[in-house]
Amino acid sequence: MPLLGQLIKRTIAVHSLIRESREKLVVQTPAERQQRQLKSLLRKAAYTQFGLHYRFADILRSPNLQEAFRNQIPIYDYNTIFRKWWHKTLAGERDVCWPGKVRYFALSSGTSEASSKRIPLTNEMIRAIKRGSIKQILSSASYNLPASVYEKKILMIGGSTSLSRRGHYYEGDLSGISASKIPLWFHVFYKPGLKIARERNWDRKLNEIARRAPQWDVSIVVGIPAWVQILLERIISMHQVQHIHEIWPNLEVYVHSGVSFEPYRKGFERLLGRPIITQNSYLASEGFIAFDSHPNPSGMELLLANGIYYEFVPFDEKNFDAEGNLLPTAQALHIGEVEQGKPYALLLSTCAGAWRYLIGDVIEFTDLSRSEIKITGRTKHYISLTGEHLSVDNMNMAIQTVEEVFGIDVREFTVAGIPYQGLFAHQWWIGTDKPADADQVAQVLDRRLCELNDDYATERTAALKAVLVRLLPNSVFIEWLAMKGKLGGQHKFPRVLRGSQLEEWQHWLQERGYA
Repeated sequence: MPLLGQLIKRTIAVHSLIRESREKLVVQTPAERQQRQLKSLLRKAAYTQFGLHYRFADILRSPNLQEAFRNQIPIYDYNTIFRKWWHKTLAGERDVCWPGKVRYFALSSGTSEASSKRIPLTNEMIRAIKRGSIKQILSSASYNLPASVYEKKILMIGGSTSLSRRGHYYEGDLSGISASKIPLWFHVFYKPGLKIARERNWDRKLNEIARRAPQWDVSIVVGIPAWVQILLERIISMHQVQHIHEIWPNLEVYVHSGVSFEPYRKGFERLLGRPIITQNSYLASEGFIAFDSHPNPSGMELLLANGIYYEFVPFDEKNFDAEGNLLPTAQALHIGEVEQGKPYALLLSTCAGAWRYLIGDVIEFTDLSRSEIKITGRTKHYISLTGEHLSVDNMNMAIQTVEEVFGIDVREFTVAGIPYQGLFAHQWWIGTDKPADADQVAQVLDRRLCELNDDYATERTAALKAVLVRLLPNSVFIEWLAMKGKLGGQHKFPRVLRGSQLEEWQHWLQERGYA
C-alpha cells in the first residue's frame, strides 16, 4: 500500500501540472470563460420548452450574449420556477428546462423553508459534480499532503444512499445521491461503506459508524461541521479516548461545506490530537460551485467552466426589500462587472435546468483575479429592522469572540428581530453546554457587532434598543431539527428566524420550559 500512496500522489501532481500548463496556453478572463459557458448552456437547451419560450436561438445570435440573456429572461426563485416549469419535469415531461427526462431530484429545504424543495439533478449535473470533485482532489497537490493520505480511507458523512422512488423518479439528499453514484474503484477507499450509507435513521447511522470507527484507518473526513463534530464526540466517548487521533492516527484533512466552519472551529479542534488541514467547499443541491483550491486562500475559487453560469445581484436596498425579497426592478451583473468586497446575491443558470435562479446565498468576492469568494449569509438570513444590515458573516465573527471571551463552545445559534418597548431588539438563542452569564454574553456580542458593522453601531443608538440573549443546551437545537424531520445530511439550523418559523420556535421552547 505505501507504493499505492506514492503512485496516486505523483499522478495527482502530474495532472495538476498538465492543467496549469493548459490554462497558461489558453489565456481567458473569467468573463470570457463564463460567456463561453453560457453559450454552451443556451445551445444545449435551445429546443427545450424553456429555450423555445424565451427564444434562446435569438439570444445566441445577439452581439452581446450576456446582455441579451439577462434582458430576455426573468429572475426566478424556487417557487416561481417550480410553479411555471419544474412541476412539469417532476410530472415526467421531457425537455422542459433541459434536454431529456430527469430521473433524480435532490431534496433541499435550505434553512428557511418548512417544506422540502425538489431540485432537478440531470445526468449532466451529476457528471459536473463529479468533475468538480476531481478538480478538488487534484488541488491537493498544492497542499503537499503525505503520500500515506492517499492510501487510507475517506469517510463521507451524508444522507442515505437508499433513495425514495416516486413513480418515474428518485429523490433524496444530494450527498446520498452523490454517494450512490461513486465509481466502483472508489469503494476501496470509501467509508462508511454501502450498508451503513443506506441507513435512513440518522442516529443509528452515527452509532454504527462510531462502533466501527477503530476498524478503519481514516485520513480524510467529509461532511457538514455540526454532524461531523457530533460523530467525533460520539466516537471519543464510546471508545473512551482523549481525542480522535487515538482512533485515526492518520487523519489529515477535513473537507466541510454547507455553513461557515468558524463557529465550530474551536470545539472541533478540541477533539483533535494535532492540527489538520481544513478545506472548504461550496456544494449545493443546485451544483458544485466553488472550493478552496490552495492553502491559505482568501476564499473559495468559483468553478467557471463546470456547467454553471453565474450572475450577481448587488445585495442592497435597490434590489431587495427589508425581508430579503428580490424587488421587481433588481439588476444583475456578470462576473466581469462585479467589485471586490461587496455583497451579491447569487444567480445560477445550470445544466440541470435552473435559469437565472436565485439560490438564496449572499457572497462576496475576496480576490477578483482568482475568482475567489466567501459566503457571507443568505438573502433571508440577515436582519435589517432599522437599517442595521446585520449579516450572518457579522454574526459568525461575533460568536467567535463570545467563545474566546467566555471559553465556551457554541454549536448552534439563531437570531430574530422583535418588537421591544415600542421600538426593536435582537433576540439571540445560543447553544452551549458550559455555564455563562447571558447578560455578559449579550454585552460582548453587542460590542463586537458595533466594531464589525457601522450601520449596526448607529442603530444601537437609535431604534435598536436592546440585545437579548438566551443560552440553551446544544441538544435543544438538535431536538428541534429532529422534530422537523431534518436530522443529518445537509440539513442546517437557520441562523435567522422570522414569521411563522419564529412563532413555531418560540412556542416549542415555551412548551419545553426554555422560554
